[in-house]
Amino acid sequence: MINSLAGRISDSELEVMKLLWRSEEPLSVTEIREALQKSRGWEATTVKTLVSRLVSKGVIRQEKRNVYYYSPLISERDYNSWATRDLIEKLYSGSAMDLIASLVRSESLSQTDIEELREMFRVEE
Repeated sequence: MINSLAGRISDSELEVMKLLWRSEEPLSVTEIREALQKSRGWEATTVKTLVSRLVSKGVIRQEKRNVYYYSPLISERDYNSWATRDLIEKLYSGSAMDLIASLVRSESLSQTDIEELREMFRVEE
């Protein structure tokens, strides 16, 4: 599924991926640049570099029409699952319980979040 190289998507590359995940069809570099220039102010060369890196990493594909169009090869859900596992491994020595304990101790979870987690665990049993 997602190899270690694909998982090493930079924050800037992730912005491109998010745009592609939201799109219902492949996008050209021009379309990607226009969307990201509005939100990020990135120039064409920056966007071309990011797209090229993502193609090299095997997380997006390019399709030649009159120009190249790009679409994701991995789903957002799969990437998020990988990134979560990677975070747990790096910061919590693979312990999801330590991650949750850290969230609770730091008061990052609202009472609603805690109740939703309880309900999720009840359903899973």
